[in-house]
Order: sequence, then structure tokens, then C-alpha cells
Amino acid sequence: MIQGWFSRPVEVAVGLSGSIRHISNAEQAVELLTGQWRDAGSALHGAALRACRRAIRGDVAADNAREAFVVAAREAHVLVE
Repeated sequence: MIQGWFSRPVEVAVGLSGSIRHISNAEQAVELLTGQWRDAGSALHGAALRACRRAIRGDVAADNAREAFVVAAREAHVLVE
């Protein structure tokens, strides 16, 4: 299985304490998107989940999945910019 490594990590704040996680690949992004995601079920969340799963399979470039993940993280107000 391909993990879909991103060209650079995405920093997101997670949990009640807002601890910072560095998401480095599509596998880590899927884990977060399917766990405790604030806007689970939104269109952008679904697009990010699909893109990351496709990157894991090698069907799309990992940085395309990264961009979809960034957009979803921004929507959920968890992206650290």
C-alpha cells in the first residue's frame, strides 16, 4: 500500500486542547478525516476523504490529495496557517 506522502506536512489543530498535528501523508489524513472531524459529512470533507483514499491507492498524486485535505481543514477551522 502507498501512503501518499505529501510534499510538505499540513498542520492541523485537533481535539479539545487544539494540539497541533503534522499530517505528512494521505494515510494520516484519512485517519484524521474518519476520526474526530468537526465538519464530517460536508462536501469538502467527502472530497478530501476520496482524494486521500485515491492517493493511497496511487490513483492520484499525493499533492492533489493534500490540497483537498487543506481545503477541508480550512472549512473545519482546524488548519494552522
